[in-house]
Amino acid sequence: MTLQRQIGFWLLSLAVLVLFLIVFRDVLLPFIAALALAYLLDPLADRMERSGMSRLAATILILFFFLLIFVLALVLLAPLLGQQLAGLVARLPADAQRLQTLVLEQGGPWLERFGGTKLTEEAQNSLGNLVGEATKWVGSVLQSLWTGGTAIVGVFSLLVLTPVIAFYLLVDWDRMCATVDSWLPLDHRETIRGLLREMDVAIAGFLRGQALVCLLLGIFYAVGLSLLGVNFGALIGIISGFLSFIPYVGSLTGLVLSVGVAIVQFWPDWTWPLATLAVFAAGQFLEGNIFQPKFVGDSIGVHPVWLMFALLAFGSLFGFVGLLLAVPLAAVIGVLCRFALRQYLASNIYHGGDATRAAAVQARLDVDA
Repeated sequence: MTLQRQIGFWLLSLAVLVLFLIVFRDVLLPFIAALALAYLLDPLADRMERSGMSRLAATILILFFFLLIFVLALVLLAPLLGQQLAGLVARLPADAQRLQTLVLEQGGPWLERFGGTKLTEEAQNSLGNLVGEATKWVGSVLQSLWTGGTAIVGVFSLLVLTPVIAFYLLVDWDRMCATVDSWLPLDHRETIRGLLREMDVAIAGFLRGQALVCLLLGIFYAVGLSLLGVNFGALIGIISGFLSFIPYVGSLTGLVLSVGVAIVQFWPDWTWPLATLAVFAAGQFLEGNIFQPKFVGDSIGVHPVWLMFALLAFGSLFGFVGLLLAVPLAAVIGVLCRFALRQYLASNIYHGGDATRAAAVQARLDVDA
């Protein structure tokens, strides 16, 4: 009965949380953003507090410099990116048509040799339909990205709710954590604390590390494409870096856009399209061998497929708030699933009632954890 009550309590808590997110998702954005900001900046505030500064002074100083850097970046980058986005959307249909023509001119003789004129005409029609649909899709994605980005920028540029909420959360962060810790059930306190520490390592490692990886990749791609003279290189690089928090999506999107633009821009010279390809190859090498191992590692413990599913699922359920919560919730669910699997492997259900073997497995799992 005790186990049933515990399961019922946690299921009811989960249902209440989901209902709360659904009902209030339209007003949660500044609070979620402020919570994430306070969570990311808390280690810096703790370090400054240990150096002798008061918590209040450390919070004011941290938020002041954070907002200053954000506003400066916004003022400097927004006009450039807005201009390039408008230009890319305007030129996208013509560039796509030009790319289609180049593909047919170069590949048409091969198709006609192996399949005749009919195959060439069918390929031309299929390619035309594909390019048309792809152009519409990319245009709609870019426009929606700009619309969504403008909405996000609007929230932060107002500099009202999010910084104020983040200020209060950052000042009282340690006190709130201590209060929540005092509410933990006494019989399972150490187990829950261990799970919370594992969740904290996963979430903090991914959010702080992956944010830095996205920033570095965005700068690298934007600078590299701009130096090559690729049209809209800064915009494509920033988009690639921003989308890099979704495994493989950012690099693939940037690669297709930049190489396609470079081919249309520099044809028939293959030097610059190949140089564009080399920029993304170098970016992938840096991400896989330097950035990811150093800044992220295996901290989140979530498979990329599960991460992409979480982004799509939570985004569909809760909108943009769901996208913000997708990675932390995926990490939390991953920790809970691994804990449940450890308990199952050490239980009599798995071992068929062999208590000795179950105890040995439990001891080994405790050591591994």
